[in-house]
Amino acid sequence: MSSPLARLHDAVRASGTPLVATLRTSAGEHPEHDRALAAGAGERAMAHRDDVEVAVAAVDEGYQLHYGSPRVLDVDDDDLALLAGDRMYALGLAQLAAIGDMTAIAELADVISIGAQAHASGDPGLADAAWEAAIAAIADGPSPRTLAAKQLARASRPGAAQALRAAARRPSGHT
Repeated sequence: MSSPLARLHDAVRASGTPLVATLRTSAGEHPEHDRALAAGAGERAMAHRDDVEVAVAAVDEGYQLHYGSPRVLDVDDDDLALLAGDRMYALGLAQLAAIGDMTAIAELADVISIGAQAHASGDPGLADAAWEAAIAAIADGPSPRTLAAKQLARASRPGAAQALRAAARRPSGHT
């Protein structure tokens, strides 16, 4: 089985969209930091593991196009990178909609919004913590702690990043 990034690379190639022209020769691999594999590894996501992994990889690629180092697409122009990032967000969310995974859609939508808020306020650590909590919720289901921590983040409250990380570290099946 190929990696989620390789499968995302193939999906973009098969899409026939203008993004095909921006594909790297091969998807860069970073297995030590693969959000997609972590999201697909949980019991909640297991029934649609491949779809969940590719969807999370697409949203992560969109996030990297906005704020970091993309691994699948190579876009030199900052404005076009933002547009490509938005398209990758849409690709991932559409993949989840196709399998009816509204929980994962909600979690990734929260990552997109909290991540944008965090980067706008100069707090990339909060964005990383939002990713951690979202991946745990996609894998094993959201918890009341996750919802409360996201409220803290949206309100720009102190301790939001720590609360998100604590919610992500909960044992599987526990709230």
